[in-house]
Amino acid sequence: QLQASGGGLVQPGGSLRLSCSASGRAARDMTMAWFRQAPGKDREFVGRILRGRNTVAYSDSVKGRFTISRDNGRSMVFLQMNNLEPEDSADYYCAASSRPLLSTDFYDPLSYDYWGQGTLVTVSS
Repeated sequence: QLQASGGGLVQPGGSLRLSCSASGRAARDMTMAWFRQAPGKDREFVGRILRGRNTVAYSDSVKGRFTISRDNGRSMVFLQMNNLEPEDSADYYCAASSRPLLSTDFYDPLSYDYWGQGTLVTVSS
């Protein structure tokens, strides 16, 4: 259903763009989110874009550096990551929900029905 790609090794201060392709159901019909999980840590909310419109929200740790966008024609969602820090190193996952979510639900991984496989981002010099 969801396919994430674009991870890799980047130096601190560098940029990467992650992609998430949705099949079987259009990305525009779902709230799409990005989470990340570093070794030994819980899965952490990164940001989300609402279904039906492009309203976005981010965690405080990435606000101002990361940008989520959507390409409805290709049923894809992107995570542009700038000014990367070593603390951003993690497996990044895209997730989707077809159901309406309360504002408090966005941060909970259990709120999402569909998950892509992780794509590894390593920020290191």
